[in-house]
Parts: sequence; structure tokens; C-alpha cells
Amino acid sequence: MEKTFAYLKPNTIQRGLVGEIIRRIEEKGLKIVALKMLTISESMARDLYREHAGKDFYEPLLAFIQSGPVVAMVLEGENVVQRLRNLVGKTDPLEAAPGSIRGRFGVSIRKNLIHASDSIESSNRETNIFFEESEMNDYSLMNEGQF
Repeated sequence: MEKTFAYLKPNTIQRGLVGEIIRRIEEKGLKIVALKMLTISESMARDLYREHAGKDFYEPLLAFIQSGPVVAMVLEGENVVQRLRNLVGKTDPLEAAPGSIRGRFGVSIRKNLIHASDSIESSNRETNIFFEESEMNDYSLMNEGQF
């Protein structure tokens, strides 16, 4: 089974959308194998977004994701990276499909509610920033294998 990393950004918590977004993830048959709320440290933020260092949005992005708690998670399922990215929608809410998370709830390209890894390699790197292997849970869903 493939795994991917995602986190709900501070504005998701501030807008009271955590339950709604997690519900949508679970409705897609994606299994949550790790989940926690935390405040991202500066070193975690810089490591997470290191490929954007030097870009005009880098420092504001770091400030935003450290501005309040986030909900980090690891998801598991068949083709989970692509399935989650389809559910999340394009970065710009104006371009995101209406049924996607960003299309439905997003109001800003820079404060777009959720981060989802774009590849298995990115997922592995990002997961290691937030979770220890011992925090992963192995269990079966009642409907596992039906999606």
C-alpha cells in the first residue's frame, strides 16, 4: 500500500474545517495511519519547504504555517498520492475543481487550507519531518479493498 503525507494548515483549524476535510478524506477510502496536532517550528517549516527558499512567497509561507496549530497526517491506500491530490485540488482555489477541498473551501492561493505531498519521495521526506515510525498505525478498515 502506498502512503502519503498531508497537513491541514492553520486557517483550516481557525475556520473550523478540520472535521469536514478529514471526513472527505475518509469518504474517499483513504486510511489515516498517523494523525496529530502541533505547531510547526521554524526548522521544520524551513525543511518542509526548502525547495522554495529564495522565492518571493517563501518567508510569508513560513510565517503563515507557524502562525497556529496544524493537523499532520499520513494516509494510506492504493494510488493514495494521486487520489489525495485530486481531492485537494489545484493550489489556486480559483482554478481548483468545484468539488475539491480547495475548490469548495479555499479563498487564497497562499492560504490554501491543506498541503499534500506530490510524490512518494516527497511524502517520505515530509513524513519524516513530522512523524517517527513508531507513530504509524497498522489496522484494517471494514471496507478496505472495495475502492
